Amino acid sequence: MENPSQHPFQPLRGLPAPPPVGAAALPPGTYAGQVVLVTGGGTGLGRAIAAEFARLGADLVIASRRVERLKAAQEELAAVPGAGRVTAAVCDIRDPERVAEVFDAAEASLGLPDVLVNNAAANFPSPAEDLSPNAWRAVVDITLTGTWFMTREFGRRHLAAGTPGSIVNIGASYAWTGGPGFAHSAAAKAGVKNLVETLAVEWGPYGIQINGLVPGLFPHADMTEDIRGGLDRAAPEAKDARQPALRVGAPRELGWAATFLASPYARFVTGHTLVVDGANWQRRALVNPEVVPVREQLGRGPFSPFSG
Repeated sequence: MENPSQHPFQPLRGLPAPPPVGAAALPPGTYAGQVVLVTGGGTGLGRAIAAEFARLGADLVIASRRVERLKAAQEELAAVPGAGRVTAAVCDIRDPERVAEVFDAAEASLGLPDVLVNNAAANFPSPAEDLSPNAWRAVVDITLTGTWFMTREFGRRHLAAGTPGSIVNIGASYAWTGGPGFAHSAAAKAGVKNLVETLAVEWGPYGIQINGLVPGLFPHADMTEDIRGGLDRAAPEAKDARQPALRVGAPRELGWAATFLASPYARFVTGHTLVVDGANWQRRALVNPEVVPVREQLGRGPFSPFSG
């Protein structure tokens, strides 16, 4: 009988690379004649998601607070092969009146959005004890309350019109696991995940489906400083070696997942949150590393209630 120890370990290859930019799993024109509204669609992963809907023929509304980036994104998305019409809207999703105005404008120019992608969020690392009331509200009001205002407006309009619709909420894996250093964002994303599960039941009878989509590490220009700093400090190949897939994600892979969840081919999928991260959130070490308190990881000194 052969001794397994005499054989070398299988070489590590990781998960295969995705198909090239421009490839699509769904038929061409899947979203022709449909309107897709993407918050935070002017930059980063929001723009990558919008591009895949555009490639499948959608008319797009991209919304963002940052007007300077919207025009460039609008031009880029309009040039995507297969894209329909593309409009842009400046919107602070914390303001329900402005949210209603964006839907009014979209409906007047393109039609009632058939799909809503709630991508806009806010985040920054902080020990929980250092979070001021304003810091807490800044993240929760955008990530959770803003998502709710957008979702409510979309739902109300479809309920009134008697038309079906699809919502995709961009979440985070620490909605399940907790997120040391991100108490505000983790709590907000847990709320976003719960909205998916609650509204799938409430609105399913009216033809409105809602799902969640959780990204892993997808390097892009709009990453928060803590993530960018960590990647910049590591060797170029280290970001891949730290993923079970032995590679990071390509933003188009998240876009493909979003277009599937909102498509006619996923009509019986609702109330589900899909994690697209190469199993990174599920990884565990056989021996846990030494615990380093969040304050120390962030280079903060001892906590003092009198330090501001």
